[in-house]
Amino acid sequence: MRKLLLSVSLCLFCCSLAFAGPQDFTLVNDTGVDIYAIYVSPSDSDDWGDDVMEEDVLLDGEFVVIEFPGKEKEAIWDIRIEDKAGESLEWHDFNLKEISKIVLLKNGEAEYE
Repeated sequence: MRKLLLSVSLCLFCCSLAFAGPQDFTLVNDTGVDIYAIYVSPSDSDDWGDDVMEEDVLLDGEFVVIEFPGKEKEAIWDIRIEDKAGESLEWHDFNLKEISKIVLLKNGEAEYE
């Protein structure tokens, strides 16, 4: 089942490159913990909005493609994750119009390209 999910994710990732919106990006979990919630919000917003993972879990070492509806205009975004216990970490000020991949690291930092 896990191989099937990884294959589907990879297929969706490849397909999404052809139709990627300006803020779409790949998020890689290299935090050392499984992520139970991901929030992506414009940096100037006071509200995190909804969990983009809904009921899925992003296991350590896996990735997910975050896609935005075409109506989004903002460039600078923040990311918040939560683990199973509800503990959270936040990263700020990613220009998603220039970044296509973000790797969240174990030390609370991030690498991006």
